[in-house]
Amino acid sequence: MVRKSRFRNFAIGSPMLWIAIFVVVPYIIVVLFSFLTRDPEGIVRWEFTLANYREIISPVFLRVCKNSFILALGTTAITLLTAYPFAYILTRIDENIRRFLLLLMIIPFWTSSLIRTYALIILLKANGILNTLLLSLGLIDEPLSILYTETAVFIGLVYTLLPFMILPLYASLQKLDRSFIEAARDLGATSRHVFFHIVLPLTLPGIIAGSTMVFLPALGLFYIPDLLGGARSMLIGNFIKNQFLTTGHWPLGSAACVILTLLMFMLLLWYFISTRKAHSGGMETVR
Repeated sequence: MVRKSRFRNFAIGSPMLWIAIFVVVPYIIVVLFSFLTRDPEGIVRWEFTLANYREIISPVFLRVCKNSFILALGTTAITLLTAYPFAYILTRIDENIRRFLLLLMIIPFWTSSLIRTYALIILLKANGILNTLLLSLGLIDEPLSILYTETAVFIGLVYTLLPFMILPLYASLQKLDRSFIEAARDLGATSRHVFFHIVLPLTLPGIIAGSTMVFLPALGLFYIPDLLGGARSMLIGNFIKNQFLTTGHWPLGSAACVILTLLMFMLLLWYFISTRKAHSGGMETVR
């Protein structure tokens, strides 16, 4: 019993210690820095101030937040519309084909997303594969200017985050009880009614989970806008990165991190509440 108790304490204590050292302590430092003054000769000056948070609500940062939200919402919507039919088809096809398609979907995780973003540059640049193909087919007369635009950033975010939408939807659709669908069809329900009144309510937890897993990273990713959008694309992640690595304004970058973390916490809280309601509401709809 003593050995089991020691092992249990070690198994629980080790991850907690790791989280405390590498997550909690650094974030406490970030919160502390957000209330300090910038020191041009160093990192911070130990003088308490709220100027960093007042600067955060400036029109420039609010515009950055607006652009980030629009891009994150668009990415979430497109990935949802693309992933839902694909996940639904996965649950209806032969087991061997399903495993093969799931393998193809998981393979990109074996490669760094940074490397995959550089591959998109080769695809989207003026003399890249896409423009070369369209020119050879005679569909365009001159190369399309896609790279270093918001369109390229949007494509990069959708490409990178699409698997994070597919997996929760697939798990939710896989657990769907087909007897509800069969009962609805026996009662004369059309395909549209079956989808909106049976399938959609019962898979709403997967939709909420996938949307959260796409929307939150889309707000904070900075290397995709940097590589595919260039200087024209400024999102929240780029703003924070620039404050730490370019301008050296650590207190302002820390304040932006705190605001973004609070926003993500509110979205996660909404996710847990919505998931609980979706579970109960979905069953009530079926009944």
